[in-house]
Amino acid sequence: MAVGLIAGYGKLPLIAYNKLKEKYGRVVVISLAEEVTVDFNSVTESLHQFSVGQVGKIIKTLKSEGVQNILFAGKVNKTLLYKNLKLDLTAIKLLWTLENRNDDTIMLKIVEELQKHGIGVLKQSDILKDLFLPEGVISKKKPNKTIMDDVAFGYKVAKVLGSVDVGQTVVVKNKAVMALEAIEGTDSTIERGCRLAKEGAVVVKVAKPKQDERFDIPTVGIDTLKKILDNKGVCLAIESGTTIVVDTDEVKKFCDENKLIMISFNGDSL
Repeated sequence: MAVGLIAGYGKLPLIAYNKLKEKYGRVVVISLAEEVTVDFNSVTESLHQFSVGQVGKIIKTLKSEGVQNILFAGKVNKTLLYKNLKLDLTAIKLLWTLENRNDDTIMLKIVEELQKHGIGVLKQSDILKDLFLPEGVISKKKPNKTIMDDVAFGYKVAKVLGSVDVGQTVVVKNKAVMALEAIEGTDSTIERGCRLAKEGAVVVKVAKPKQDERFDIPTVGIDTLKKILDNKGVCLAIESGTTIVVDTDEVKKFCDENKLIMISFNGDSL
């Protein structure tokens, strides 16, 4: 039995590939041409590349390869929908039936279409579970009361934002919201929020209250921290047990070398 990997932006797809390979053996990779940054040619012979809008061809390829389950890994920028993306007939039909274009609405419709063709979707939380961090301070530098107050404030705001499926990231300073994540994504939200704060901003990233564990689990890594550092932010706070951290050792090292604060928190204990 083959398992499929739908690969988007970043290093996470390669990590996911290795974990799938270990568990299932044969992995069929579908790399999304507009987003993928990992070269899979050296690790797999079952590699296909399609545009994000070629949903019908992706499903047809998965079926012809004998794939019964797939995993989504890596970011896909929703702004592609507004950049003259070429859509095949299947993609057009799916978009036409959407109630709205929120992340969950789009992804659930894609999952439904896959299931119609006998293809299930694996939980990211099952395959990538060892990338979740427990509660605690990740960096050597510890947060003070002011920062923890901003984390608690940002957590409440981010949960409300997630409850309406708009975004998962909030930038805060002195219990004031500097920026809320929308279609532009986490990096642009950090840039905007930190710029408005001028310095000392706290970035809070959480899971949605009813997070679907098959897709869109919040993810952070070195790139996230670099955005915070480059824009004079001071802290990244993630929700423990619900946020994927790519390259934990590198993340810790980067925080310590640059005196950034990073914490993994439990919202109930704030």
